Amino acid sequence: KSLLPESPSHYSLPYFSIRHRHPVSRHSSAMSPLRLRLLFLGAMSCWQVEYAHAFLTPSSSTRHLPSHGVNEIISTKSLLVRAAAETGGWVGGKNAAPAIMYEVDDIPILDPVPDGYKRLFLVRHGEVINPGGDRPVFYGAMDVPLSPLGEMEAIEAGSYLSKYHLQHVASSPLSRAKFGARQVLARQPLIDDEGSSANNNNDSNDIQIFEGFRELDRGAWCGLTLDEIGLDKMARFDACDETVTPGDGGESYPTLKTRVLAARDELLEMTDAGRASAVVSHLQVTRAVLSDALGMDAKEMAGLKIATASVTCVDYSGDGKEAVVRFQSFKPECGLEESKDGAN
Repeated sequence: KSLLPESPSHYSLPYFSIRHRHPVSRHSSAMSPLRLRLLFLGAMSCWQVEYAHAFLTPSSSTRHLPSHGVNEIISTKSLLVRAAAETGGWVGGKNAAPAIMYEVDDIPILDPVPDGYKRLFLVRHGEVINPGGDRPVFYGAMDVPLSPLGEMEAIEAGSYLSKYHLQHVASSPLSRAKFGARQVLARQPLIDDEGSSANNNNDSNDIQIFEGFRELDRGAWCGLTLDEIGLDKMARFDACDETVTPGDGGESYPTLKTRVLAARDELLEMTDAGRASAVVSHLQVTRAVLSDALGMDAKEMAGLKIATASVTCVDYSGDGKEAVVRFQSFKPECGLEESKDGAN
């Protein structure tokens, strides 16, 4: 109770969801005291920014809301500036201005899109059913299906993004990404000209398919384990030694990055200044966009951690020449099992 504002005018509960009796949930359907507490914290974590940032200091420690209301709360913008100045090493790159994270769930708090900027949310698809079964193999651009857990992860990512009014929802042409993109689009708010619920706020009633967001083609390495490919050969591949690029249409990281960034530029061109769009794609595709935003060489891509069904946020200047990473690989904690994320 001490965490609640005295007289909040409204609350925003944009993505927190409750699911029972799902085969991949680690919780039972009973509403235990612990689960009730988690539900409360989830609701707390979805307050609008004017209440949310009152909990935070630049070091992400927790404090109570002041009893006199919100008039003396430090602005989110100044907190972001201070947090960015005091944050070191959260990710390797020169263009990181991280959003503040909640103490309770590490939930990022975002300022509105800066004037003249455009925002992209980069979403990775959920867990897949590896075509090798118990023998994890590389599959790359093969069209492998999501697992039941992967579908639930994708739904939760879409629920998280329901708090943002996205202008476009883009996708890789592969089915595992298209499923996630449709979850994002289906959960977008419905708004009419007066601001009431009526018509979808997106420019399109369907997802936008971009061939350039297809996953890295592993070529002749598809269906092989890491041991079968060879640790040394994979290390050379990750270091962008193009002499070890697999045959049968396989791609190198530099080749992938070139086509992915061309697709990103096309999506940014479609997105108006002051608006946000999302793309649901893949591990290597997200790495390609994120590494460029951070000013990292393609040789460093393989070291970027991108969890299944996670969300990464990047703001771009209107001319696309400046990129600022707000957060990387945020995955809403919704009580699902940990995904299996091996060869890909």
